Amino acid sequence: MNFLPEDIDEYVVKHSEDEPELLQQLNRETYQKILQPRMLSGHYQGRVLSMISKLVNPKNILEIGTYTGYSAICLAEGMKETGELHTIDINEELYDFQRKYFNKSDYGKQIIQHLGDALDIIPKLDKNFDLVFIDADKENYANYFHTVIEKVNQGGIILSDNVLWSGKILETKFKKEDTSTPALIKYNKLLKEDSRIETVMLPIRDGLTIARKV
Repeated sequence: MNFLPEDIDEYVVKHSEDEPELLQQLNRETYQKILQPRMLSGHYQGRVLSMISKLVNPKNILEIGTYTGYSAICLAEGMKETGELHTIDINEELYDFQRKYFNKSDYGKQIIQHLGDALDIIPKLDKNFDLVFIDADKENYANYFHTVIEKVNQGGIILSDNVLWSGKILETKFKKEDTSTPALIKYNKLLKEDSRIETVMLPIRDGLTIARKV
């Protein structure tokens, strides 16, 4: 769902930084071969993630939800030369696909893949993080936040994707099988009210929240 008129959206993309060639290839192959390609961050949001990372210049980055690796490469663009990006995904079928593109990038040796449940993996990571990107199963967003917040350095940033959920967050009645929408509504409220962070929500694509640890 686009929250801007299509012509304005196209203008915004046209007047933003170009998509790097490697990410164009990754984008194309994801749409050709992988299920649910709409999960990809894509050109414009990818450039937003890259810009935020460059502004933060993080040493250590944590990504929860790798998918095909597009957003990880974008985030790595702003990472310090001595830094590491730890990315977690539960889908083992995508592991080799991700690694292929990580190795093609300039950051292959700095990107560390973790396969499994992020709630089990995060407590075992002996690192603090300057930048965190949450983009996995929506039902666990709050759990991810609570698990990672103490590992975020003061002044560190937590990015949360899909927080507008195609506008469904305005609904008051949900289908029985829809567990994502109420979870996101609660999560957005959590970010607004938690005194450990200051938060701004951006209507970029499907919604992106920036929370800074104070």
